[in-house]
Amino acid sequence: MGFHLHNAKTPRGEDMPFLTNTVAPPLSSTSKTFANIFISIVGAGVLGLPYSFKKTGWLMGLLMLFLVAFLTYYCMMLLIHTRRKLESSLVGSPKINSFGDLGCVVCGPIGKSCVDAMIVLSQCGFCVSYLIFISTTLAYLVGDTSSSTLLFLGFAPKVFFLWGCFPFQLGLNAIPTLTHLAPLSIFADIVDVAAKSVVMVDDLFVFLKNRPPTLKAFGGWSFFFYGLGVAVYAFEGIGMVLPLESEAKDKKKFGWVLGVGMMVISVLYAAFGALGYFAFGEETQGIITINLGQGMVSALVQFGLCINLFITFPLMMNPVYEVVERRLCDSKYCLWLRWLLVLEVSLVALLVPNFADFLSLVGSSVCVILSFVLPALFHYLVFKEELGWWSMVWDGVVVVCGLVIAVSGTWSSLMDIFAPKA
Repeated sequence: MGFHLHNAKTPRGEDMPFLTNTVAPPLSSTSKTFANIFISIVGAGVLGLPYSFKKTGWLMGLLMLFLVAFLTYYCMMLLIHTRRKLESSLVGSPKINSFGDLGCVVCGPIGKSCVDAMIVLSQCGFCVSYLIFISTTLAYLVGDTSSSTLLFLGFAPKVFFLWGCFPFQLGLNAIPTLTHLAPLSIFADIVDVAAKSVVMVDDLFVFLKNRPPTLKAFGGWSFFFYGLGVAVYAFEGIGMVLPLESEAKDKKKFGWVLGVGMMVISVLYAAFGALGYFAFGEETQGIITINLGQGMVSALVQFGLCINLFITFPLMMNPVYEVVERRLCDSKYCLWLRWLLVLEVSLVALLVPNFADFLSLVGSSVCVILSFVLPALFHYLVFKEELGWWSMVWDGVVVVCGLVIAVSGTWSSLMDIFAPKA
């Protein structure tokens, strides 16, 4: 066989994949699987796509978006094929429930530690972007257009609203189970879909009315890695693909359902990004909702998106708590540790001035590693004795290109974040 069984004949510990000795959860129908895929992938990253198109040019932005969608789908299928191969080969048929479990089987504790670290960084990065969006949007809604304006107790509006959300986030993140958040989450998803639909319709009307004269198709290679990072961030569901496939009733159709889901999401992303840039041209802001202007409808849309991300924050932090409490607290609930993590995420959000720039940073660094490098590497390690030369080369190309994108994109994003603003 083309891999080493790191978990064979060893007792189950914190670095071991979970074995199946429990009652299996209800399986999802094809339609429910599609809905779960959609919810798992679509997130706040889409709000930074119009600004990314402004930097890269609309044609270059569209090409990168569809390229990233294809590669993300390909690497998701690599994870699924790798998991299926391992489960069919290992004695006792252990269940590999997560990305971290897969890393443990393929590379031992080091593999699981690497995946856990990447998941913690990416999930915290998502939550940082949520706080940036919420604080920036609320500051805009009260009429602030400058970070120098003071609102209360010497704080700028963005800082004031960020710390204003902090105690409420402590309360939400103190809930030991997510079951009580389920009704709010459903409400938040409905609000999110409605708000983004209103944004697209508004963009279309603005474009038809004004038609900005300066729309560039190609913004230059200097913005290539920047746009790539934002696109990778937008497809943020790599860590959920294995649990989703496990819960699918018809696993033979899962690849097809995933492909259709990725295609639909890609088209929606392309329309959202292009319409936003076409409507406002060089005036496109880092958060597209700021371009909506003042008014009751605009305020409701932006406030609705804030509600969605505010409620989503503890959901996105849950994998972080699972990893940290498993490693530091023997998988026991730890309130002070959760609150400390919320504080750290809030402090990072204060240091990042631009929403889209931060999306590019997170996407170019940890998301590229999780989405491309690790799936291709795990696939090669498990199938290396069975792969043809072309498949081996392709896995190697994905790994190398992913590393190049991660290093170059991270550097480019950091330069954008810390560059002096005019």
